[in-house]
Amino acid sequence: MSEDLTLLSAGEIARRVNARTLTAREVTAAHIARIEAHNPTLNAIVGFDAPAALAEADIVDQRLVQGEALPLAGVPFTVKDNLWVGGRRITQGSKIFADFIAPRDAWSVARLRSLGAVMVGITNCSEFACKGITTNLVYGTTRNPWNTNLTPGGSSGGAAAATAARFAPLALCTDAGGSVRRPAAHTGLVGLKPSMGVVPQPWGFPEPNLGISVTGVLARNVADAALAFEHLVGHHPSDPFSVPPQLETDTRAPRIAWSPRLGCGFAIDEDVLHAFEAAIAKLRDAGHAIAEADPPWPAGTREYPLLAVQQSGLAALFAQTLNERRADFDPDIAAQIDAGRNHAGAEISRLMLRREVISAALASFFESHDLLLTPTAPVTAWPIGQLGPATIGGTPAGPRGHAGFTPLFNYCGVPAVSVPVGLVRGLPTGLQVVGPRFADRRTLEFAREVERVMQVDLDFPNP
Repeated sequence: MSEDLTLLSAGEIARRVNARTLTAREVTAAHIARIEAHNPTLNAIVGFDAPAALAEADIVDQRLVQGEALPLAGVPFTVKDNLWVGGRRITQGSKIFADFIAPRDAWSVARLRSLGAVMVGITNCSEFACKGITTNLVYGTTRNPWNTNLTPGGSSGGAAAATAARFAPLALCTDAGGSVRRPAAHTGLVGLKPSMGVVPQPWGFPEPNLGISVTGVLARNVADAALAFEHLVGHHPSDPFSVPPQLETDTRAPRIAWSPRLGCGFAIDEDVLHAFEAAIAKLRDAGHAIAEADPPWPAGTREYPLLAVQQSGLAALFAQTLNERRADFDPDIAAQIDAGRNHAGAEISRLMLRREVISAALASFFESHDLLLTPTAPVTAWPIGQLGPATIGGTPAGPRGHAGFTPLFNYCGVPAVSVPVGLVRGLPTGLQVVGPRFADRRTLEFAREVERVMQVDLDFPNP
């Protein structure tokens, strides 16, 4: 039986292609075959050009023959449909951009390609990446490989479904409130949201979540996520939020806190909470001192306390177009734009000032702790067609109740990684590891320790 190359990690692919025991074309062809076999069921990849991917792989093989050093040689990756891929249709899941052709690669896409990675597909996302499930009027609904009646979450659900289904070992996507981490938790993946400013975003669409959204990575293991991260760290003066990378390193044993409800009283399903408590117990048994402690958030902190900023950003960008083409908008996004019209400037300024208080509260917490562990999501994946689960922890849940554990860390600009820690009712759950701003490497290092201790053997399913 021939080797299944889609089972290889990104690191192993790069090592073997550089050693010339595999070619980039062979690796790409194997992933193309898997996409062709299973993507029709999942609708994860919505921009697919097999000849172009093979041609890209052939160029990588030629570059190696010519003696180039390519640390990501032959590694397939996907790109979320709100990041530019030069010469390709990129829609942001919106009919408004149905005919948009990206004029150039996003910085992160160009960076991976320059290092030998091969772009094999563009993945589905919710409209403008502003919804916690993955469906839109352009491409329809993406399904979870673990159970195709369930959502993979959003907005990076296409990227998560593609990575879990082994269409590529790496995925580039964006995270403005958990859009990388929650889909990772719902599909058994590692999802990295880096610190604000360490991965440049100088070229692309105007961002409704200005100063909040970052480019992140999905992978099947922490080593691959860390590999991609190390090659994406950079600085570009055209990005006003980009900072010259001065990432912290620290060899001391970290002071770790566990916050099961994040100090906000967030609801969580009982069996999901038990899975996290078991994971914390296992980490303690492995020798890690883990205290239970909550960040001292300002009073009234809840899920998405800065949601009006996103709504106002959407209104600033698309209110006029909504007046002219309402039928071409996802009704849930149209509702956000309508809400955004009604937010006064003083209200948004108050929220941005509140963001400073929220950030200061977390910074004070990290004066006595080095890392924070929380649930990534309080539930497992829920049925397609619902914005969120009807109940969480036995109580009625609003449309964003499933999302409370992630956006606060976007507002604070800190690194956060979701790591699989097991199955509940046959579906994956993810533990979130959070560090202070610019402690990305330390956060990834402990995420790798969680992976090592938990030894979760997730049998990534065939769709």
